[in-house]
Parts: sequence; C-alpha cells; structure tokens
Amino acid sequence: MSVQPSPVPLRTFWTDLPREGRLLLSVVAFQFIGTGLVLPFWVVYLHEIRGFSLDTVGLLMALLSLAGVVVVGPGGVVIDRIGARKTMIGSLMMAFSGQIVMAFAETIPVAVVGLSLVGASFGLSWPASQSMVATIVPSAIRPRYFGMNFALLNLGVGIGGIIGGLVADVDRPVTFQTMYLVEAASYLPATLLLLGPLRHAGGPHRRELSEVEEQADAGGVGYLALLRRPGVLPLTLLSFVAAFIGYAQLNSGMPAYARAVSEVSTRALGWAFAANTLVIVLLQLLVLRRVDGHRRTRVVVVMAVMWAVSWMLLGATSWIPGTVGATLLVAGCASVFALGETLLQPTVPAMVNDLAPDHLRGRYNALNSAAFQAASVTGPPVAGLLIGRGLGDVWIGLLLAGVLLEIAVAVLWVEPQLPDVANGVREPTRQAS
Repeated sequence: MSVQPSPVPLRTFWTDLPREGRLLLSVVAFQFIGTGLVLPFWVVYLHEIRGFSLDTVGLLMALLSLAGVVVVGPGGVVIDRIGARKTMIGSLMMAFSGQIVMAFAETIPVAVVGLSLVGASFGLSWPASQSMVATIVPSAIRPRYFGMNFALLNLGVGIGGIIGGLVADVDRPVTFQTMYLVEAASYLPATLLLLGPLRHAGGPHRRELSEVEEQADAGGVGYLALLRRPGVLPLTLLSFVAAFIGYAQLNSGMPAYARAVSEVSTRALGWAFAANTLVIVLLQLLVLRRVDGHRRTRVVVVMAVMWAVSWMLLGATSWIPGTVGATLLVAGCASVFALGETLLQPTVPAMVNDLAPDHLRGRYNALNSAAFQAASVTGPPVAGLLIGRGLGDVWIGLLLAGVLLEIAVAVLWVEPQLPDVANGVREPTRQAS
C-alpha cells in the first residue's frame, strides 16, 4: 500500500540546510533590526523633522512604492542574465546609498533621490533574494526556509521598532539621522557574505538549448509569454489578491479604520502591531510543521479564512467604538491576521519557485513581486477613499469579497494547473502490505 510520508522533523531543518542557506539566514534578523528602526517613522521624519507638508510626504511615500514597481520588470531579466547574487549585491548597495542620502535629506530633491534608491532596492530585493534561495536550497525544505526567514525578519523588525521607539526624539533630529545611518549599515553583513563566502552561489543558469529554443529565446522571454504558461497567470492573480486584501490593508486600511471608526488610541494601535509580530515569531515554526506535506493551495484557503476572521473582528469594533472592547478586537484582528501570514510565506513563494524553470526563475519571481507591488500601490488609496468617506462597512465587505475571490482562484484556477510537486505534494512511499 502507499502512504504519505510523514513530515520531516523541524530539528533536522538546520542540518539539512546547505551551508550557503545557513549563511543567508544568519544575517536576516540583524538586517531587519535596521529596517525596524526607521519603518514606523518615515512620515514623522519627513514631516516633523524635515518640515515637508503632509501632502508632499504622501507623494514621497508613493514614490517609494512606484520606484519598486518600475524596476521589478527589468530586474527579473537582469537576475536571469547576470544571476541572483550580483543583483542582490546591487540591491543592497542601492538600499545602503539611499538610507545614507535620507539621513541628510533636508530638501525635497534630495529626499526624492534617497526614496527612489530605497524603493528601487525594494523592487529588486524580493525577486533576487527569492531566486537566490531557490538556487541553493532544495525544493523539499524551501517552504521551511521561507517560513524561517519570515520569522527572523519579523523578529528583527520587532526589535528594531522597540529600539527606534526608545531612541527617536523629534526634538533631536540627530537621533533620526543616526537611525537611518544604522539602517544603512545593516545591509553590509549580507553584502560581505555575497562578496565572500557566497561568491560562487547564485550565478546565472546556463542550459543547453535546441536550435528551435535558441531562436525562440533570441530576443529574451517576455512577461506576456510567461503569463501564457500553465499556472503562471492564476498564480500571479492569486498573489495580487492576497496582497491586496492582506498586507496592503494591514499597513494602511487597518490603522485608518482603527483610528476613524474603532476610535482606539495610537498606543493601542502600536500594541496591536506588536502582537502581530509576536504571533509570527512564536508560531511560525509550529505552523511550518503542521502544513508540511499538505497541498499549498489548500493552505492558502485556510489563510484566506483566517484573514476573513481578522477583518470581521475589526469590523465588529464599529459597534463599540472607543471602548476597551474595541481595543481588544483591534489587537485580535492583528493577531489572527499574523496567523494567516505564517501560512502565506511557506506557500506562495514555494509554488512560484517550484513552478519556475531555472533559466527563467528571476522573471517568475519578478512577476510575483510585481503583483505584490501593484497591490501595495492600489490597496491604500481604495482604503483611504472608502474609510475617509465614512464607508468603513463597505471597505470591510470589499475585503471579505476579496477573500472569496482568493479561495476561488486558489481552488478552481491555480490548483488544476499546478503540478503536484509545485503544490507541495510529495511522492508517496511504497510500503509492503
């Protein structure tokens, strides 16, 4: 008889991980401590320290996302042609330079340069790092790597946010400048790893092509051609919907709703985000153990249900605004959402990279990144428009409708086109009966 293999114990993950993978993981938390230092204070720094109007600050923050969207398409081609490692080095150096510029951005043109560099580095870093991981981490343990990376990322951001809250002082601009310089320095360990111990990893993939394939690939494989390949378009749409009803709303719509409708304090909002980070750090490893061996599309369905519960908890605050109950519900919203996040990281990136052929991995990851970037650009304005016009209930309803769409796309469109290996289904072992 055939049986599904039992999940591999988590304790074997580190020993099974190649040396290069262990090195990459070793610098994640430190790098994102730097990110956590400045992440909560972009608007405060630009408005209260540099004196830019809030309208101008809004446009500058939009530039951050726009720069990422602009570079992600060409970035995928660059990854495939020169390799993920070199692209990662370029991304890290852009982030390093951009944060140094931001530390001394006393005028709008200087801030534009700094934010453009930082935003462009964001656009390159996701597909480059995902492609780098896929070249050095075996497919079987890749989902665990992505999940572990996410937990360490959140740990770093959480620690950085706490330190930033203690250090930042609007009456002492030098405290903000120091945080931006420390953020710049946080990119150096990863850069040194890529230049030293990892210098032989993440190069461009060369494969033998037939004459017909050479002619077809002569001008490069375009993104429209990729979208016509089985599974690519539905997986890209799934990423967009997940990001639109997920991260784009958690970072913009949820705080706006919590303040305007739930009427909770800024301190309570800060604790809600702290709870979000804590849940991820504490539960990611347990979740990795539980989802191992299950169809990734079905895990996405569970994630979508979690997010539906999260948004319903937030919507319930409209019945008891300004109360302790509303504060607890907002914290519950962020915490349940975090549990859903732990399900996203081991699934969608793993599906993308198991579906992608080696020589097009950069472009596959760039498409996935573009979907997330597009959601980060379109999601906040939708939330702002609806919540700002007193249509918070409509916004909640839109998110719940998005959850249903995500489930439908995952089960009815992605799953039928996805090979079993890309969907996390391992070969059953044979056992004598």
